[in-house]
This record gives sequence, C-alpha cells and structure tokens, in this order.
Amino acid sequence: MRLRLDRDAFADAVAWTARALPARPAVPVLAGMRLEAPEDSPSLRLSGFDYEVSTRASVRAEVDEGGSALIPGRLLAEIVRNLPEGPVEIRSEGSRVLISGGAARFTLITMPLEDYPSLPGMPPRIGSVPAQALTQAVRQVTPAASRDDTLPMLTGAYLDFSGDSLSVVATDRYRIAVRELWWLPSDTSIDVAALVPARTLSDTVRGLVTGENVDIALSTVTVGEGVSLSPGEGMIGFESGERRTTTRLIDSDFVKYRSWFPAGFSGRAHVTVAPLLEAVKRVALVADRTTPLRLAFSEDEVVLEAGSGDDAQAVEAIEVDYEGDPLRLAFRPDYLLDGLSGVETERARLNFTEPTKPAVFTDLPEGEDRDPAFRYLVQPLRVS
Repeated sequence: MRLRLDRDAFADAVAWTARALPARPAVPVLAGMRLEAPEDSPSLRLSGFDYEVSTRASVRAEVDEGGSALIPGRLLAEIVRNLPEGPVEIRSEGSRVLISGGAARFTLITMPLEDYPSLPGMPPRIGSVPAQALTQAVRQVTPAASRDDTLPMLTGAYLDFSGDSLSVVATDRYRIAVRELWWLPSDTSIDVAALVPARTLSDTVRGLVTGENVDIALSTVTVGEGVSLSPGEGMIGFESGERRTTTRLIDSDFVKYRSWFPAGFSGRAHVTVAPLLEAVKRVALVADRTTPLRLAFSEDEVVLEAGSGDDAQAVEAIEVDYEGDPLRLAFRPDYLLDGLSGVETERARLNFTEPTKPAVFTDLPEGEDRDPAFRYLVQPLRVS
C-alpha cells in the first residue's frame, strides 16, 4: 500500500472513525483501525468496530499502490492530528506501516488483519433527514439522558418515526426532553421506534456532513398493520456523505413519556433566553450541581437566588412577562441550564403548575397557532 492524502481531511476522517474503538478492548484487534486503499478507487477507506458500534469513512487519496492494513486506531488518530500541515504519505512495508508528513516520520506495527471481524451491513433504509436538523435535535435532547448504566432504558435516545414526523426523546426520570422535526420517510405509513444509546448518537451527529441529508436505516419487521423492531436484532444505521455508522439498539421498552406532560398550567412566563441563561450561570457559581437555585416569579420580574446562612450567596433579578399568582420554585442548576440551552428561539415560554409539580420549558415559535418544536419537562426540588 502506498498513497498520499491531505492531512486535515485525513485527520478528520480518522477521528470520526476512531469513535468506535474501545479504550480497553476485550479482543486486541478491536483496538485496530482498518485502512483499505482499493487499486481502482481514488480514496482511502477507514473502518472501526467494537461489536456494538461500527464506523466507516472514506477520504480522497492519490493511490499509487493498493492494499490494506490494520493498525492501532487511537495512536493513529493522535499521530495524524499532530502532523504538520500539508500532504501525508502512507506506505506499508511487510508488518510495518510508515506515515510521514513534513519532516515527521512514524513507523507503526500492523495487527493481524485476518483476525479482524467483518463489519455488519447497513439495515434497510427507511428515510432521510437534514443533517443540521438532526444534529440540533440530538444536541437539545441527549443532555437529559441518564448516565446510569444500571438502567439501560434511560441511557438511550428514543427515536419515534410516525409518518413524516420524527420525535427525539430522552429522560433520566427527573426531566424529559422532546424535539419534534420533519423527516422524509421512504414509506409515509411508517410507524416505528428505536431506542439508541444516547452517547453513541451524540458522537455520530458530530461528524455528519452539514448541508447534506442523513439516510437512516433500521432493522424492522412488519407486525399486523404496523411496523415493529425485530426482536433481539435491532440495529440502526446513519449515512451521510462518505461516512456511515451502525449501532445496536437498546433492547428495552421506553417510558410512556407523553402522559408526563401536564394538561394545563396555572402560571406562565415569557422570557428572553440569553439574559436568563447568563443570570443562572452567575448565580449558580455559589451552588454545586445538587444545591437548589431558587426562582421567585412576580408580574414583571424573576429573582434568582442561591446559597443561604453561612454559605456564599448570590441574587439577581431580570425582567420577564409573567401571568399567574406569584410563584417560588427551586431547580438543580445544571438541569435548568440544560433546559434553557435547548431552546433555540430568542424567547422561551416557561409553564408552571405548582412549586412541587413539573415545569415545562418550550421554544416560542412565530405565530400563535404553531406548536413548539422543543419541550423540556423538569421536576422542581423540594425546599423548606
């Protein structure tokens, strides 16, 4: 194998492919990244696999001699990221691969390519969605997913495909984030859902090609008049440009989240997001992530407070448009920040029922007849 390619494009493709490489692999070859340069193609193909997630990417290259090799993936990513700008040359010699860029030269020992497992194929395509819209939806929702691996169901992002509507949902039991977006299904009668590991989904969308559509592929089986996941064989795939990835789904039912949202509200505030976010960040400086940040709403302002007694204290007031009786609530600062950060419109609507009942934050779309695309339900903290 002998080829040349651009450092920046190569580094980007290697970093994205390396997402699937385990830090402590059960089998040594899983730490490897496969490099393949076909004789008849002006590209270098990269792939990684850990039996749960597979990643594949291609990058343009001048191929003088085709071939393939398996080399330590994480080390390759570090090397390429630190090479000087300009072209990179890759050459294999027996059990070694030589990588050079500028005056830098690296020699890596290859791993046994014959021991590397075959990557899974892509499931059937079910439709496509704009890359930017999917990236935004995942960014808004995945902070609400649980990090507790003892409850796998809550570590996932729930993708609910219904006609031309796609809902992305995540929860850790104390809050729930929902983003609705439009997508283009291959079959408009589709009604299917998938529970995807939230961390994997978040990593995947970071490397998507902005401005392109993302093809979504899902292993499904028809059940009655609808469509349901294949039992024990669930897999989802995403493909954008020269990159594609697959991941196994979480084999669990998701919570019935729609019933969690209150049917009505007794108080409502309209607030400009940026000033409230900055105020929360400042006041939270005297609180840790589990210390309450208190909010007191009145007709034209909200007062934020944190700390008490002999501890450090902070207080700040900002203007809001509030309807309802005066109300005092308390939230975890990080939960409050995640919810407000997910609102992409200039102003947000904050809906309340009681100080101890869930609050719902939404975007404020133009036009009163439009439903919000983003909803964030959060449970207040009980304070004395």
